[in-house]
Amino acid sequence: MRGDSLDREHHHLVTPGAAPRWTAAQARPKILLYSHDTFGLGNIRRSLVLGELLGAEYPGAAILLVTGSPMIHAFTLPRQMDYVKLPCLNRTTADAYEPRFLSDCAHEVREARSAILEQAVLTFRPDLMIVDKRAAGIDGELLPALDATRRLARRPRLVLGIRDILDAPEVTRGTLRANGSFDVMASYYDEIWIYGSPCIFDAVSEYDFPAAVAEKTRYCGYLRRAAVARRPHTGPPRVLVTTGGGEDGRDLLTAYLSAIAATPEHMFDSTVVFGPQLDTSAIDALASRVAGRADVQLVTFDPNMARRYEDADVVVSMAGYNTVCELLTAGVRGVLVPRAAPVQEQLIRARRLAARGCFSLVEPSTLSPDTLLSAVRDALGGPLPVGRAVDMEGLARIRERVHHLLTEQRS
Repeated sequence: MRGDSLDREHHHLVTPGAAPRWTAAQARPKILLYSHDTFGLGNIRRSLVLGELLGAEYPGAAILLVTGSPMIHAFTLPRQMDYVKLPCLNRTTADAYEPRFLSDCAHEVREARSAILEQAVLTFRPDLMIVDKRAAGIDGELLPALDATRRLARRPRLVLGIRDILDAPEVTRGTLRANGSFDVMASYYDEIWIYGSPCIFDAVSEYDFPAAVAEKTRYCGYLRRAAVARRPHTGPPRVLVTTGGGEDGRDLLTAYLSAIAATPEHMFDSTVVFGPQLDTSAIDALASRVAGRADVQLVTFDPNMARRYEDADVVVSMAGYNTVCELLTAGVRGVLVPRAAPVQEQLIRARRLAARGCFSLVEPSTLSPDTLLSAVRDALGGPLPVGRAVDMEGLARIRERVHHLLTEQRS
């Protein structure tokens, strides 16, 4: 693999090149994606982006997504993709989970999830398996499936894909060692992909990856999404407010809607997307703050936010990985209001990108209607972000790594 000035002994930055030509034997690979999905929409949306890429590169591929997302049915899947639904879990703390719906059957739910994963591997017999974020799955639920790959006639290539930042380094270093994740990475996986750049956050160094894990780690870059043409607009500035899944975005939504309620009508044209996991009582309470306002559109959920990002003059959002990638793709002004708990990945990401001039930042500790409204006005009055030094070539590099791994698997 060719490196560049960012290469070090313990990690690589892959350089994208021309798309390879596939041989007939590689034209119909079976690819299994695992996305544990316990909180928000981030994991499932990232898996769907990978599915779209793989489906486009391999028109004859069979892609099976095994997911715990309660919202998978709301998304459009690539033609070559189907899914197996795991019973839902809900995150209660940074590293603790319980059944989302079957609250009295915690043991049974965990056993069922693990058994489904193992059988998916044994019956689907994938050529490539890409795991999102959790090397062993939730509470080790993936370990039987990982063991099962070794019983297949042809062992699939195994990849662990992780976002740019997991949590604060002082927390993550201990967690990855204590829960055995580093051992699982070293024992089972062929490659570790980081969907980010060491220029923003050097996870290998910050999290102190052991040598055996670091040597198989590749920085892919952030995942650029397909651009959508911006539609012309002659009215007031358009402000889009989104909190992803919505479960942890109530403070942001409250601050913005309270600010708008105190401003003259048509200062902005606001669209607020609550998110599908915000409960209806909270939505009703929030909506009452702007009842009768003709300049505020309230939306519960939109599975395709790209059009809304492109049309906005400024986006107010949290700082989840997928949202940030979509904002960087759109080149839109953004005001980030990250969450700081139960994990700090959004806070770290927002601070580092704000320091590079990519976005404005409202610290969660200072969030109020006044501070948020001021940040929106400042963003609207500023120039469009240009010259963002953020590596967005993740999908191109993933395409090349998939080609390499499938070629290796069939040799």
